[in-house]
Amino acid sequence: MPAPRLITHGLFRETDAGPRLVAARCATCARMHFPATTWCPYCGERDAAETFVGPRARLLLFTTIQSRPPGYRGPLPYGFGVVELDGGLRVVTRLTEHRIEHLAPNLPMSLVVEPLFTDDDGTPVLSYAFAPDTP
Repeated sequence: MPAPRLITHGLFRETDAGPRLVAARCATCARMHFPATTWCPYCGERDAAETFVGPRARLLLFTTIQSRPPGYRGPLPYGFGVVELDGGLRVVTRLTEHRIEHLAPNLPMSLVVEPLFTDDDGTPVLSYAFAPDTP
């Protein structure tokens, strides 16, 4: 089996403490944004520096996706939602749980990196998602 590849570079990174999203914090207005860019989408300055965020979050909004969006090669159905990370950054994300009855506002979540699909050549493609914390 070929070694896994990332769905795209620069979204997340495995660290000694586990997976982290690669966000950026603006040196001028101090706001964070994801994905990381060197310019700030809030104030327009070009002085944002990479910072790692996660893995802890809480679920704000959620739904279940039943139909395949254009270009999506992962499994159906899947959960989709907005999580708020420690520090206040909100991220639109795929959720590992799609059953609405297992999701709730303020549910504690954790960042995970997992295979999303397998390329035509058999290469697993890794992406990030948020999973409900298990009690």
